[in-house]
Amino acid sequence: MTITTPHLGSPAGAWTDAQLLYALEEVVEKELNRHLKVAKDWMPHEYVPWSDGRNFPGLFEDGEAWEKEQSKVTEIGRIALVVNLLTEDNLPSYHHEIASLFGRDGAWGTWVHRWTAEEGRHGIVMRDYLLTSRAVDPDKLEQFRMSHMSEGFESDNRHSMLHSVAYVAFQELATRISHRNTGHQSGDPVCDRMLTRIATDENLHMVFYRNLLKAAFELAPDLTMQAVRDVVVNFRMPGHGIPGFERAAAQMAIGEVYNLRIHHDDVLQPVLRFLKIMEIDGLGTEGRKAQEELGLYMDGLDSEASKFDEKLAARKARMAARAAGA
Repeated sequence: MTITTPHLGSPAGAWTDAQLLYALEEVVEKELNRHLKVAKDWMPHEYVPWSDGRNFPGLFEDGEAWEKEQSKVTEIGRIALVVNLLTEDNLPSYHHEIASLFGRDGAWGTWVHRWTAEEGRHGIVMRDYLLTSRAVDPDKLEQFRMSHMSEGFESDNRHSMLHSVAYVAFQELATRISHRNTGHQSGDPVCDRMLTRIATDENLHMVFYRNLLKAAFELAPDLTMQAVRDVVVNFRMPGHGIPGFERAAAQMAIGEVYNLRIHHDDVLQPVLRFLKIMEIDGLGTEGRKAQEELGLYMDGLDSEASKFDEKLAARKARMAARAAGA
């Protein structure tokens, strides 16, 4: 993809990843400084109900095997917590990808390492909570982790720095929403508080990438529009390789943790609205085409989400009728 005309001082012809990285360095430094001012350090161990903990079978003679009845969280809570934690577990692969794309030097490198350190807290506190509170089967959790991480992770957008920035702008918000809704649906106030804390971090990460994406539009509007189009149309959550992900995703959709309506209204639309994506003018042929295709896709997604809403409402009505007749 190329830019046919320069914009705001950009070089004529194609932007390379190296040129964009250099051109956005000052923006990264500004956003990094802003992030460090507003981000609050927090202690994962303060969110874990340690007094609820007891030994599992193994080295300890008094170990107690896990039973479903021991869990304080709802069924949908258990499903979503496992998916969310396994997604966080792949942090080494995520770090490798963004470090390879963004580099390890300067403001970019500082951000890469800071982001990784903050994300590390999420896996720590979630696993400690799940094991201490006996929210999920610990054996299955570890088996899933080994299977998932042994497969490795490769982003759909690893070919392009610009596509990767666009992707994480949406993905960080999607993760925030998934954590927030999991907490609300968990049935456990302790779990809800923990996931609310994690969601706050994810929102700050989204703001960093969203603002960076806005700056990319000022530098390379056509390329950025095409990248956003590609990412939105082909969006997949990073945990799509988790064993049984499709079934879990379907259950999370029905449980209103994450579904088409949430994806459209709470993830895609807020970012696109902030960027004023459909108001951007001065685009070249390819940029205008991408903008039009993006608009058509969002309209289609809204229609699909409405169909899902109808099916979900009908399902709730059937369940309510059964409960009333029981």
